[in-house]
Amino acid sequence: MKQPIHPFEYAPHILEQLAKGGILVTVKADDQVNPITIGWGTLGIQWGKPLFQVYIRECRYSKAILDKAGEFTVNIPMERTDRTKEILAFCGTRSGRDVNKPEALGLTLIDGDTVSSPAIGELPLTLECKVIYSTRQDGTKMPTEVMQRYYPQWEDNKEDVHTVYYGEITAAYILA
Repeated sequence: MKQPIHPFEYAPHILEQLAKGGILVTVKADDQVNPITIGWGTLGIQWGKPLFQVYIRECRYSKAILDKAGEFTVNIPMERTDRTKEILAFCGTRSGRDVNKPEALGLTLIDGDTVSSPAIGELPLTLECKVIYSTRQDGTKMPTEVMQRYYPQWEDNKEDVHTVYYGEITAAYILA
């Protein structure tokens, strides 16, 4: 069962979970489902729409899938348990190129209402998002201290930045 919510009522919780060790972004293209742990995200309003922005490094396998799918789910734990920590750690250190993460973890995939990417039963607060815009970060325009801290290889690898995906929130709920 899905209990509809207004995502901004849960904004403090979503941002707290993001800061505490990440949340999942799940993408599905063709028959492949790939959840990835993210530690950077933005919840807000732009162009009169509720948005969740995700930042995916250019080199990540998930980027190619997201580019193809054009939609994603954001999966947030309601509480930090050993199981949620295991899921987040695994999805943050393994590539979908090498392993079927949902299968390896025994994740419960729940069909989305407005997107083809599934919700993850183990992380029940879910935002369904459709990409309405994306842009690649420009390392030449970012503060030096940010580049040194988060992109130390950028001088040798100009691909070592993120693409920002602006996802319009098309559904929000808690799985019960």
